Amino acid sequence: MAGRFAPRPTRTTVRGGHVPVPRSLDTAQDLDLGLTLGPLRRGPADPTFRATPDGSVWRTGRTPDGAGTLRVRIDGGRAAAEAWGPGADWLLDRLPALLGAEDDPAAFVPRHKLLLATHRRRPGLRLTRTGLVLESLIPSVLEQKVTTNEAYGSWRVLVRKFGEPAPGPAPEGMYVMPDARTWTQIPSWEWHRANVDGKRSATIVRAARVAARLEEAAEMDGPAARRRLELIPGIGPWTSAETIQRSNGAQDEVTTGDLHLPGIVGWALAGDRTTDDEAMLELLAPYAGQRHRAARLILLSGRVPPRRAPRMTPGDIAGL
Repeated sequence: MAGRFAPRPTRTTVRGGHVPVPRSLDTAQDLDLGLTLGPLRRGPADPTFRATPDGSVWRTGRTPDGAGTLRVRIDGGRAAAEAWGPGADWLLDRLPALLGAEDDPAAFVPRHKLLLATHRRRPGLRLTRTGLVLESLIPSVLEQKVTTNEAYGSWRVLVRKFGEPAPGPAPEGMYVMPDARTWTQIPSWEWHRANVDGKRSATIVRAARVAARLEEAAEMDGPAARRRLELIPGIGPWTSAETIQRSNGAQDEVTTGDLHLPGIVGWALAGDRTTDDEAMLELLAPYAGQRHRAARLILLSGRVPPRRAPRMTPGDIAGL
């Protein structure tokens, strides 16, 4: 459907939320939508995110005002956006932050030839800030100690079953994730069918019960936001970092406790695939204030250590 429907007239959002509210920005000359918004997509079939052949990026969000659908595209060096649903105005008001307006890529000074080359090849990278905590926290919890494909599958099942269809003329199959109350009411057997164990589902339920307090973290600085999230049992440094990198656009927050990242950073910067978290932080110390960007650039460089073992075998909780 994307790119084929006739644009509707410019109007303000009305009750029912089906009238688009176009908005444009002048600061998108070098913006790469795919690189900037890509971290918000949880797998190629994420029902809350879609990139279409016409160059548009669609995403849904559960805003404080309700469900919303956002379509963003680059047109003549300008970022143009439309939104539908009760959350349309909220999404459009925060469009600049979503597209990295609060990010400062000029503050990054490469001190390694690999980072210098990648930084030059990826001038359109911006660090996004959604301003929404729960929508990044829940899929991050689902990714704890399982393969990414398992987590992506669980996210798809839960959003499609307990979420709601995306408002507006969104591409077919797009959904808005459930609200906090719905997450707390998902029966145990539905978590099981979605291939989610009791520990991860309990963590999500605990977080959803205090969603309002967690959403306040979106306005905090990185360390304070992480402390707020880590008050919830089951949320540790890995999950909190993965969350606020997206919700807060945290330029300096590094993911620790990851199975692969220390080895990738160590291999890229020092030729050492056995690097641990402590050594990784030492290697990234020259980029203090921009360590998250440095890690993103390393991942985008494609320089990873050769694989020595088979991939982790996916689990099948639903089949037990």
